Amino acid sequence: MNKWKLYSSRPAMFVLAFFILTIFNFSTCKYSFKDTSPIPPDVTTFRVNYLENKAAYVNTQLSPQLTERLKQKIINTTRLRQTNNDDAHYDISGYVSQYFTSTISISGNNSSGNRLTVGFHLSFKNNLDEKKNIETDLIRTFDFGANLSLSQAESSLNDEIVKNLVDEIFNKIFSNW
Repeated sequence: MNKWKLYSSRPAMFVLAFFILTIFNFSTCKYSFKDTSPIPPDVTTFRVNYLENKAAYVNTQLSPQLTERLKQKIINTTRLRQTNNDDAHYDISGYVSQYFTSTISISGNNSSGNRLTVGFHLSFKNNLDEKKNIETDLIRTFDFGANLSLSQAESSLNDEIVKNLVDEIFNKIFSNW
């Protein structure tokens, strides 16, 4: 009798298929974000104060865009309601503290790459739980070619700068990152 004939019977195939399905069913990849902090149910309002630009060099577009994009991100991704009252549960303020360029690479005697450094000082007040208040500095860098002037680099990097800073501020407040 051929030993392979035993494995080709219908009950054996059924058992094998059941065994394979069971293994795949229990071998799923599961993950979660343990460090995220859900917004407590009693928190319902937020206020974003005007995010000023106190850096030595002032990009006039940065402050209003940061302020508005942060408000929109919170409105679009949380259940919180925006208010302009002093009694907001979450009160967000801050300012651009650094805005400068530096040379990052040199080819021969010429600069071949520059870096724009943007620093932001965040002040977050949780008016329902003062232990959750945050005061911190965030710094992001953006590289650009040496053939671009600062104003040219700003116009091409502006959306990326605002998006990255807004994401960084949002994550610091709502995700404990």
